[in-house]
Amino acid sequence: MKNRDKTPFESQLIDLDDLIHSKIRLAIMTILMSVEKAQFTYLKKLLKTTDGNLSVHLTKLEDAGYISVDKRFVHKRPQTTCKITAKGRNAFERYVDVLEQIIKR
Repeated sequence: MKNRDKTPFESQLIDLDDLIHSKIRLAIMTILMSVEKAQFTYLKKLLKTTDGNLSVHLTKLEDAGYISVDKRFVHKRPQTTCKITAKGRNAFERYVDVLEQIIKR
């Protein structure tokens, strides 16, 4: 196969943040962009996912610094709250910008 320069469209697709591009992580980021914070149970119900699946996606976003996760006990019950970080907000806005550029082509 020959090496060739990438077209502008291919370059834009490459610019999409793979971490956000996952269906569930994109949904998590979209939700967190619109609220101050969200509890794990709220996200789970809205996304119709399992505890384990949601936990894996939240961990990936947290490890990237896109969200912060606060785990504590309230009345002897675990409570996990998620919040988007400035880095996450910037990454999401960039993701949306790239999508808009692709759509405008």
